[in-house]
Amino acid sequence: MKPFNPLTRRQFIATGAAIAGNLVMPAIALASTSSTLIKKAIPKSGEDLAVIGMGTSRTFEGSNDPQSISTLKQVTQAFFDLGGGMIDSSPMYGSAQQILGRILPQISHNKTLFAATKVWIDGQQNGIDQMEQSRKLWGIQRFDLMQIHNLVDWETHLQTLQQMKAEGRIRYIGITTSHGRFHDDLQSILRKHDFDFLQLSYNIAEREVEQSLLSIAAEKGIAVIVNRPYQRGSLFSKVKGKALPDFAQEFDCTSWGQFFLKFVVSHPAVNCAIPATSKVHHMQDNMQAGRGRLPDPKQREQMIRYVEAL
Repeated sequence: MKPFNPLTRRQFIATGAAIAGNLVMPAIALASTSSTLIKKAIPKSGEDLAVIGMGTSRTFEGSNDPQSISTLKQVTQAFFDLGGGMIDSSPMYGSAQQILGRILPQISHNKTLFAATKVWIDGQQNGIDQMEQSRKLWGIQRFDLMQIHNLVDWETHLQTLQQMKAEGRIRYIGITTSHGRFHDDLQSILRKHDFDFLQLSYNIAEREVEQSLLSIAAEKGIAVIVNRPYQRGSLFSKVKGKALPDFAQEFDCTSWGQFFLKFVVSHPAVNCAIPATSKVHHMQDNMQAGRGRLPDPKQREQMIRYVEAL
């Protein structure tokens, strides 16, 4: 097939940006003209969740200066205006939770916020204190999802989270990893214990988890959240100056960002990807990946072959 030139992330919203200066109004316009929002059901409950969420690692860790806060507020509002739900954070991410707590009361999210964070500390009481501090920083009554971050003291925290869930203080329990060295341990943990969510790294260039962790998640009915869907930006370096294939149009894809995200969330075991950005036009492009059609298995194979050949 003959390649077609993709819209860049900036070109994607150029018309709206020219009118509104990259503020929130273009996002609203996009929402009214885009295809259907894609949601997937959380296996343990059947609750629907939009397939594109928002991460806060690095992007929300910056300074608390008014200009940065204003920009992140616009990014977050655009996320919700385009149908977003899950926001994921961690005590590991510097000031991210504090900044979220400043922003959330100032924006409209129509009660669609799915608040997810992590416990990342040794010790039962330390974990309890850390989770309560996170709740206060966010300024919410309870978290939808609490995750054990990178397996830190996981046995201790799992007992605490099970009790919190039974008491209605959290809705779902999860466990995370962003390191391949933990994958073998995590497989063993998932086979022996019950979790609602699993968070891991997965993208079109790093697919090792397909035959291991994603397979276990599908088998046990565990929802999967994907971090680093852009391989921390390195995927964009690989395709810089390259054209999207013609077949990308078959699943409503007009940019490389959408291409990479649609690949991730089209995996049957994946419920949500959480790309992070501090730019409104990137957020708008990210959210378009969660609309329209997703690639089928044959198209996924085409996507892999095309990227590997670049």
